[in-house]
Amino acid sequence: MDKRTFIKTLSLGMASLPIATGGPTTVRHYRPSIHPPTIKKGDVVGVITPSSALVDDEGYSIAEANFETLGLRLRWGKHVGKRYGYLAGKDDERLADLHDMFADPSVKAIVCLRGGSGAARLLDKLDYGLIARNPKIFLGYSDITAFHQAIHTQTGMITFHGAVANSKWTPMVFNQFEQLFFEGKPPVYSDNQRPVRTLARGTADGKLLGGNLTVLTGIAGSRYYPDFTGSILFLEDIGEEPYRIDRMFSQLELSGALKRINGFVFGRCSDCEASSPRNSLTLDQILDHYIKPLGIPAYQGALIGHMDEQFILPVGARVRMDANKGAITVLENIFAAG
Repeated sequence: MDKRTFIKTLSLGMASLPIATGGPTTVRHYRPSIHPPTIKKGDVVGVITPSSALVDDEGYSIAEANFETLGLRLRWGKHVGKRYGYLAGKDDERLADLHDMFADPSVKAIVCLRGGSGAARLLDKLDYGLIARNPKIFLGYSDITAFHQAIHTQTGMITFHGAVANSKWTPMVFNQFEQLFFEGKPPVYSDNQRPVRTLARGTADGKLLGGNLTVLTGIAGSRYYPDFTGSILFLEDIGEEPYRIDRMFSQLELSGALKRINGFVFGRCSDCEASSPRNSLTLDQILDHYIKPLGIPAYQGALIGHMDEQFILPVGARVRMDANKGAITVLENIFAAG
Protein backbone atom coordinates (compact mmCIF):
# COMPACT_ATOMS: atom_id res chain seq x y z
CA MET A 1 0.00 0.00 0.00
CA ASP A 2 1.44 3.41 -1.01
CA LYS A 3 1.42 6.46 1.22
CA ARG A 4 -1.57 8.12 -0.48
CA THR A 5 -3.72 4.98 -0.26
CA PHE A 6 -2.70 4.49 3.38
CA ILE A 7 -3.71 8.06 4.31
CA LYS A 8 -7.05 7.68 2.48
CA THR A 9 -7.77 4.39 4.25
CA LEU A 10 -6.83 5.90 7.62
CA SER A 11 -9.09 8.90 7.02
CA LEU A 12 -12.06 6.68 6.17
CA GLY A 13 -11.45 4.65 9.33
CA MET A 14 -11.28 7.74 11.52
CA ALA A 15 -14.46 9.09 9.95
CA SER A 16 -16.34 6.12 11.39
CA LEU A 17 -15.22 6.92 14.96
CA PRO A 18 -17.48 8.95 17.30
CA ILE A 19 -16.72 12.65 17.35
CA ALA A 20 -15.89 14.23 20.69
CA THR A 21 -18.38 16.98 21.45
CA GLY A 22 -16.90 18.28 24.66
CA GLY A 23 -19.72 16.76 26.74
CA PRO A 24 -19.27 14.27 29.57
CA THR A 25 -18.62 10.64 28.77
CA THR A 26 -20.58 7.96 30.61
CA VAL A 27 -20.02 4.22 30.40
CA ARG A 28 -23.43 2.61 29.91
CA HIS A 29 -24.13 -0.44 32.05
CA TYR A 30 -26.90 -2.72 30.77
CA ARG A 31 -27.11 -5.66 33.18
CA PRO A 32 -30.19 -7.66 34.11
CA SER A 33 -31.11 -7.33 37.77
CA ILE A 34 -30.02 -10.03 40.20
CA HIS A 35 -32.45 -10.46 43.08
CA PRO A 36 -31.25 -11.72 46.47
CA PRO A 37 -33.40 -14.22 48.39
CA THR A 38 -35.29 -13.27 51.54
CA ILE A 39 -34.20 -14.58 54.93
CA LYS A 40 -36.01 -16.03 57.96
CA LYS A 41 -35.66 -15.99 61.72
CA GLY A 42 -32.79 -18.19 62.88
CA ASP A 43 -30.67 -17.42 59.81
CA VAL A 44 -27.05 -16.29 60.08
CA VAL A 45 -26.23 -12.67 59.29
CA GLY A 46 -22.60 -11.82 58.59
CA VAL A 47 -21.35 -8.51 59.99
CA ILE A 48 -18.24 -6.91 58.47
CA THR A 49 -16.32 -3.64 58.61
CA PRO A 50 -15.34 -3.00 54.97
CA SER A 51 -14.56 0.69 55.57
CA SER A 52 -13.61 2.10 58.99
CA ALA A 53 -13.41 0.52 62.43
CA LEU A 54 -15.67 1.44 65.34
CA VAL A 55 -14.54 4.36 67.47
CA ASP A 56 -15.57 2.52 70.66
CA ASP A 57 -16.75 -0.94 71.72
CA GLU A 58 -20.38 0.00 72.36
CA GLY A 59 -21.22 -0.65 68.71
CA TYR A 60 -20.56 -4.38 69.08
CA SER A 61 -23.17 -4.80 71.79
CA ILE A 62 -25.64 -2.60 69.87
CA ALA A 63 -25.25 -4.84 66.80
CA GLU A 64 -25.73 -7.99 68.88
CA ALA A 65 -28.88 -6.56 70.46
CA ASN A 66 -30.32 -5.52 67.07
CA PHE A 67 -30.05 -9.00 65.57
CA GLU A 68 -31.12 -10.75 68.77
CA THR A 69 -34.31 -8.67 68.64
CA LEU A 70 -34.88 -9.90 65.08
CA GLY A 71 -34.23 -13.52 65.98
CA LEU A 72 -31.16 -13.73 63.76
CA ARG A 73 -27.78 -15.24 64.54
CA LEU A 74 -24.77 -12.98 64.12
CA ARG A 75 -21.42 -14.02 62.66
CA TRP A 76 -18.54 -11.56 62.87
CA GLY A 77 -16.05 -11.24 60.05
CA LYS A 78 -12.66 -12.69 60.98
CA HIS A 79 -10.97 -9.29 60.80
CA VAL A 80 -13.63 -7.20 62.53
CA GLY A 81 -11.84 -5.17 65.21
CA LYS A 82 -8.65 -4.71 63.19
CA ARG A 83 -7.29 -1.21 62.70
CA TYR A 84 -5.00 0.31 60.11
CA GLY A 85 -5.04 4.05 60.55
CA TYR A 86 -8.60 5.20 59.89
CA LEU A 87 -9.37 1.88 58.17
CA ALA A 88 -10.80 -1.30 59.71
CA GLY A 89 -7.73 -3.28 58.78
CA LYS A 90 -5.58 -3.47 55.66
CA ASP A 91 -7.22 -3.75 52.27
CA ASP A 92 -6.67 -7.50 51.96
CA GLU A 93 -8.19 -8.10 55.41
CA ARG A 94 -11.32 -6.08 54.74
CA LEU A 95 -11.61 -7.66 51.29
CA ALA A 96 -11.25 -11.17 52.72
CA ASP A 97 -14.14 -10.66 55.14
CA LEU A 98 -16.41 -9.40 52.39
CA HIS A 99 -15.50 -12.30 50.07
CA ASP A 100 -15.81 -14.87 52.87
CA MET A 101 -19.34 -13.75 53.71
CA PHE A 102 -20.50 -13.95 50.09
CA ALA A 103 -18.81 -17.34 49.62
CA ASP A 104 -20.19 -18.93 52.83
CA PRO A 105 -23.55 -20.60 52.03
CA SER A 106 -24.54 -20.57 55.70
CA VAL A 107 -24.46 -16.75 55.74
CA LYS A 108 -27.80 -15.54 54.39
CA ALA A 109 -27.32 -11.75 54.60
CA ILE A 110 -24.46 -9.28 55.05
CA VAL A 111 -24.74 -6.11 57.11
CA CYS A 112 -21.95 -3.57 57.47
CA LEU A 113 -21.11 -2.63 61.04
CA ARG A 114 -20.46 1.00 60.07
CA GLY A 115 -19.37 3.21 57.16
CA GLY A 116 -16.52 5.67 57.52
CA SER A 117 -13.93 5.68 54.75
CA GLY A 118 -11.97 3.30 52.55
CA ALA A 119 -14.58 1.43 50.51
CA ALA A 120 -13.39 2.87 47.19
CA ARG A 121 -9.93 1.35 47.78
CA LEU A 122 -11.46 -2.11 47.38
CA LEU A 123 -13.60 -1.64 44.26
CA ASP A 124 -10.94 -2.75 41.76
CA LYS A 125 -10.18 -5.80 43.92
CA LEU A 126 -13.68 -7.16 44.48
CA ASP A 127 -14.57 -10.54 42.97
CA TYR A 128 -17.78 -9.51 41.22
CA GLY A 129 -18.22 -12.99 39.76
CA LEU A 130 -18.31 -14.40 43.30
CA ILE A 131 -20.92 -11.81 44.33
CA ALA A 132 -23.09 -12.46 41.26
CA ARG A 133 -23.01 -16.22 41.86
CA ASN A 134 -23.99 -15.82 45.51
CA PRO A 135 -26.62 -13.06 45.69
CA LYS A 136 -27.45 -12.03 49.25
CA ILE A 137 -28.98 -9.10 51.07
CA PHE A 138 -26.21 -6.50 51.47
CA LEU A 139 -27.04 -3.57 53.76
CA GLY A 140 -25.25 -0.36 54.75
CA TYR A 141 -25.01 3.36 54.02
CA SER A 142 -22.60 6.32 54.02
CA ASP A 143 -19.22 5.06 52.71
CA ILE A 144 -20.97 1.80 51.75
CA THR A 145 -22.43 3.82 48.85
CA ALA A 146 -19.28 2.93 46.90
CA PHE A 147 -20.07 -0.79 47.23
CA HIS A 148 -23.72 -0.27 46.26
CA GLN A 149 -22.77 1.49 43.03
CA ALA A 150 -19.95 -0.94 42.18
CA ILE A 151 -22.06 -4.04 42.78
CA HIS A 152 -24.88 -2.51 40.74
CA THR A 153 -22.73 -1.58 37.76
CA GLN A 154 -20.68 -4.77 37.73
CA THR A 155 -23.31 -7.39 38.60
CA GLY A 156 -26.80 -5.88 38.52
CA MET A 157 -27.54 -7.19 42.03
CA ILE A 158 -30.01 -5.19 44.09
CA THR A 159 -28.46 -4.02 47.37
CA PHE A 160 -29.91 -2.04 50.27
CA HIS A 161 -29.08 1.46 51.50
CA GLY A 162 -29.99 1.78 55.16
CA ALA A 163 -29.10 1.34 58.81
CA VAL A 164 -25.72 -0.19 59.65
CA ALA A 165 -25.41 -2.83 62.37
CA ASN A 166 -24.21 -0.49 65.12
CA SER A 167 -27.02 2.04 64.59
CA LYS A 168 -29.59 2.34 67.35
CA TRP A 169 -32.47 0.97 65.32
CA THR A 170 -35.89 2.50 65.84
CA PRO A 171 -39.20 0.59 65.64
CA MET A 172 -39.57 1.83 62.05
CA VAL A 173 -36.19 0.35 61.08
CA PHE A 174 -37.03 -2.99 62.72
CA ASN A 175 -40.42 -3.02 60.98
CA GLN A 176 -38.90 -2.24 57.59
CA PHE A 177 -36.19 -4.88 58.06
CA GLU A 178 -38.78 -7.56 58.86
CA GLN A 179 -41.22 -6.48 56.16
CA LEU A 180 -38.50 -6.34 53.52
CA PHE A 181 -36.17 -9.18 54.34
CA PHE A 182 -38.51 -11.69 56.01
CA GLU A 183 -41.71 -11.07 54.04
CA GLY A 184 -40.27 -9.66 50.80
CA LYS A 185 -42.72 -6.74 50.84
CA PRO A 186 -41.23 -3.25 50.28
CA PRO A 187 -43.10 -0.51 52.15
CA VAL A 188 -44.17 2.80 50.67
CA TYR A 189 -41.32 5.05 51.76
CA SER A 190 -42.96 8.19 53.17
CA ASP A 191 -43.01 10.14 56.41
CA ASN A 192 -46.40 11.50 57.37
CA GLN A 193 -45.01 13.02 60.58
CA ARG A 194 -42.66 15.53 58.96
CA PRO A 195 -43.52 17.39 55.75
CA VAL A 196 -41.05 17.35 52.88
CA ARG A 197 -40.05 20.34 50.79
CA THR A 198 -41.25 19.93 47.22
CA LEU A 199 -38.80 21.41 44.71
CA ALA A 200 -40.92 20.48 41.67
CA ARG A 201 -44.27 18.68 41.66
CA GLY A 202 -45.09 15.48 39.83
CA THR A 203 -44.29 11.76 39.73
CA ALA A 204 -41.52 9.87 37.96
CA ASP A 205 -40.48 6.25 37.44
CA GLY A 206 -36.94 4.93 37.20
CA LYS A 207 -34.18 2.85 38.68
CA LEU A 208 -33.29 3.97 42.21
CA LEU A 209 -29.62 4.99 42.42
CA GLY A 210 -27.54 7.11 44.77
CA GLY A 211 -26.51 7.32 48.40
CA ASN A 212 -23.93 9.52 50.04
CA LEU A 213 -23.15 12.61 47.96
CA THR A 214 -19.46 12.79 48.88
CA VAL A 215 -18.82 9.12 48.17
CA LEU A 216 -20.81 9.11 44.94
CA THR A 217 -18.95 12.07 43.47
CA GLY A 218 -15.69 10.49 44.63
CA ILE A 219 -16.12 7.63 42.15
CA ALA A 220 -17.25 9.83 39.24
CA GLY A 221 -15.35 8.98 36.08
CA SER A 222 -14.69 5.39 37.15
CA ARG A 223 -16.37 2.30 35.73
CA TYR A 224 -18.29 2.03 39.01
CA TYR A 225 -20.10 5.33 38.44
CA PRO A 226 -23.59 4.36 37.25
CA ASP A 227 -25.35 5.35 34.08
CA PHE A 228 -28.04 7.60 35.53
CA THR A 229 -30.19 7.64 32.40
CA GLY A 230 -33.84 7.39 33.43
CA SER A 231 -33.04 6.93 37.12
CA ILE A 232 -34.38 8.33 40.37
CA LEU A 233 -31.39 9.83 42.17
CA PHE A 234 -31.40 9.94 45.98
CA LEU A 235 -28.70 11.68 48.03
CA GLU A 236 -27.72 12.43 51.64
CA ASP A 237 -24.64 13.61 53.52
CA ILE A 238 -23.14 14.71 56.84
CA GLY A 239 -20.64 17.29 58.04
CA GLU A 240 -20.32 19.18 54.75
CA GLU A 241 -20.42 22.96 54.55
CA PRO A 242 -22.65 24.42 51.81
CA TYR A 243 -19.73 25.46 49.60
CA ARG A 244 -18.54 21.85 49.49
CA ILE A 245 -22.05 20.61 48.73
CA ASP A 246 -22.21 23.15 45.90
CA ARG A 247 -18.89 21.85 44.53
CA MET A 248 -20.15 18.27 44.55
CA PHE A 249 -23.38 19.19 42.80
CA SER A 250 -21.27 20.96 40.20
CA GLN A 251 -19.45 17.68 39.66
CA LEU A 252 -22.74 15.81 39.25
CA GLU A 253 -23.83 18.42 36.73
CA LEU A 254 -20.57 18.39 34.78
CA SER A 255 -20.52 14.58 34.69
CA GLY A 256 -23.89 14.68 32.94
CA ALA A 257 -25.64 12.76 35.71
CA LEU A 258 -28.22 15.42 36.57
CA LYS A 259 -29.33 15.83 32.95
CA ARG A 260 -30.14 12.13 32.69
CA ILE A 261 -32.28 11.54 35.78
CA ASN A 262 -36.09 11.29 35.81
CA GLY A 263 -36.56 12.34 39.42
CA PHE A 264 -34.62 13.56 42.46
CA VAL A 265 -34.90 12.91 46.21
CA PHE A 266 -32.70 14.57 48.82
CA GLY A 267 -32.70 13.15 52.33
CA ARG A 268 -31.01 14.88 55.22
CA CYS A 269 -27.68 16.65 55.48
CA SER A 270 -26.74 16.43 59.15
CA ASP A 271 -24.37 19.04 60.55
CA CYS A 272 -24.18 20.85 57.20
CA GLU A 273 -24.63 24.41 58.41
CA ALA A 274 -22.20 27.08 57.27
CA SER A 275 -19.60 28.20 59.78
CA SER A 276 -20.22 31.74 58.53
CA PRO A 277 -23.89 31.90 57.47
CA ARG A 278 -23.69 35.53 56.33
CA ASN A 279 -21.11 34.55 53.72
CA SER A 280 -22.74 31.36 52.52
CA LEU A 281 -25.51 30.00 50.38
CA THR A 282 -28.02 27.77 52.10
CA LEU A 283 -28.60 24.13 51.21
CA ASP A 284 -32.05 25.09 49.89
CA GLN A 285 -30.51 27.67 47.56
CA ILE A 286 -28.00 25.12 46.25
CA LEU A 287 -30.68 22.51 45.57
CA ASP A 288 -32.88 25.11 43.87
CA HIS A 289 -30.00 26.17 41.63
CA TYR A 290 -29.09 22.69 40.39
CA ILE A 291 -32.40 20.81 40.54
CA LYS A 292 -35.27 23.19 39.71
CA PRO A 293 -34.00 23.98 36.18
CA LEU A 294 -34.06 20.27 35.33
CA GLY A 295 -37.86 20.37 35.20
CA ILE A 296 -38.25 16.97 36.88
CA PRO A 297 -40.19 15.91 40.00
CA ALA A 298 -38.02 16.54 43.06
CA TYR A 299 -38.33 16.83 46.82
CA GLN A 300 -36.16 17.28 49.90
CA GLY A 301 -36.39 15.92 53.45
CA ALA A 302 -36.82 12.15 53.04
CA LEU A 303 -35.77 9.87 55.89
CA ILE A 304 -32.43 9.13 54.25
CA GLY A 305 -29.18 10.05 55.96
CA HIS A 306 -26.99 9.85 59.02
CA MET A 307 -29.69 9.30 61.62
CA ASP A 308 -31.21 6.42 63.53
CA GLU A 309 -34.64 6.68 61.85
CA GLN A 310 -33.98 6.01 58.18
CA PHE A 311 -35.44 4.08 55.26
CA ILE A 312 -33.99 0.82 53.95
CA LEU A 313 -33.96 1.50 50.21
CA PRO A 314 -33.39 -1.06 47.41
CA VAL A 315 -30.57 0.29 45.23
CA GLY A 316 -31.09 -0.69 41.61
CA ALA A 317 -34.81 -1.42 41.93
CA ARG A 318 -37.42 0.20 39.73
CA VAL A 319 -39.46 2.71 41.74
CA ARG A 320 -41.97 5.53 41.41
CA MET A 321 -41.37 8.72 43.34
CA ASP A 322 -44.12 11.23 44.13
CA ALA A 323 -42.77 14.70 44.82
CA ASN A 324 -46.21 15.98 45.85
CA LYS A 325 -46.52 13.46 48.69
CA GLY A 326 -42.82 12.89 49.38
CA ALA A 327 -43.07 9.15 48.73
CA ILE A 328 -41.18 6.35 46.99
CA THR A 329 -42.94 3.14 45.89
CA VAL A 330 -41.14 0.03 44.61
CA LEU A 331 -42.60 -1.19 41.30
CA GLU A 332 -40.99 -4.63 40.99
CA ASN A 333 -40.37 -7.78 42.93
CA ILE A 334 -36.90 -7.17 44.37
CA PHE A 335 -36.34 -10.64 45.84
CA ALA A 336 -35.69 -13.98 44.18
CA ALA A 337 -38.69 -16.22 43.72
CA GLY A 338 -38.86 -19.22 46.00
